Amino acid sequence: MENTSGEGAGTGDKFWKDCERLLYTALIAYLWQEAPPEDQNIPTMIEMLEMCRAKEEDEDYQNAVDILFEDLEREKPDCLAAKQYRKFKAAAGKTLKSILISCAARLAPFDIDELREAMLYDELRLDELGDRRTAFFLIMSDTDSTYSFLSAMVMYQMFNLLCEKADNEYGGSLPFQVRCLLDEFANCGKIPDFQRLISTVRSRNISCMIILQSLTQLSTVYKDHAETVIDCCDTLVFLGGKSVKTTKQVSEMIGKTTVDTQNTSESRGQTGSYSLNRAILGRDLIDPSEIGRLKRRECLVLITGLPPFRSRKYPAARHKRFRETADGGAPLFDIRSAVRRAEGEDFLGSVTAIEEAQPEEPGASP
Repeated sequence: MENTSGEGAGTGDKFWKDCERLLYTALIAYLWQEAPPEDQNIPTMIEMLEMCRAKEEDEDYQNAVDILFEDLEREKPDCLAAKQYRKFKAAAGKTLKSILISCAARLAPFDIDELREAMLYDELRLDELGDRRTAFFLIMSDTDSTYSFLSAMVMYQMFNLLCEKADNEYGGSLPFQVRCLLDEFANCGKIPDFQRLISTVRSRNISCMIILQSLTQLSTVYKDHAETVIDCCDTLVFLGGKSVKTTKQVSEMIGKTTVDTQNTSESRGQTGSYSLNRAILGRDLIDPSEIGRLKRRECLVLITGLPPFRSRKYPAARHKRFRETADGGAPLFDIRSAVRRAEGEDFLGSVTAIEEAQPEEPGASP
């Protein structure tokens, strides 16, 4: 809902969002409590939503979903699903119809068969990312935001599942660090409660590397919480740019220094005079205009507990293992061939078995 409200959504839409949330919660709770595991998914919820009907002229009209919840309320009147649906049905027929239209408009992308199929079952195993060395790529369009809500849902669920697993199974910290490289972070959807997650996941051995074009992008998506997100980052690397807000904020983070000034004044004439004034003034260590003119090969690095420093960017092509990357000429990994080779087996299990059978050599590529 955070990612499908549109840019023009304001506080006036809160009533309709709250009503939608009541219906979604009721349907999801019903599926969680009453449906078999294979039906506990978003497509089934949408099918139930499509069976919901409301008539303005007939307040007593009952659709198929009303009958389901009526039976549920008779058996379990105090369950979450029954309570939420009861509150939803408190609205009048005309209001119910408007809420159902809002739900249909929000869930319109799920009319695409491929998208529904992708949500039928779980094949990502997000809760296993911290159990072994794993590379997980989530690639979304950075020019079209239609499906941004999907990437936001995946990442939000990933953070919560991993934190829960770290607390319940590993004593608070995952055995393998989960490092999230969030490139084009402002274009991959808004992760709900991210300002809270980024401040707590580090204790579970989870880290986030946020990559942005400018800090203004972060403010656009997370608004008042953008400052909190920045404050929770231990290291800031500025690679260049001319955004006024970004350069000003980086300059303020770097801080000030003191400079000695000397002013002289001399007057000539019949009664000439001469004066010399010295003062210590503060100025930015590097002002925003200087940051905006930073050379392409330079960067600014701010690490908590250390003085900020100006450095040269490391040329990745000079790294001794650059040849092991695709850009360095190494062959691309063919996932389809790997799946075919592992046909009939659990793919992740077979990969783990291969890794365990091969002894690691010093400096070997993972």
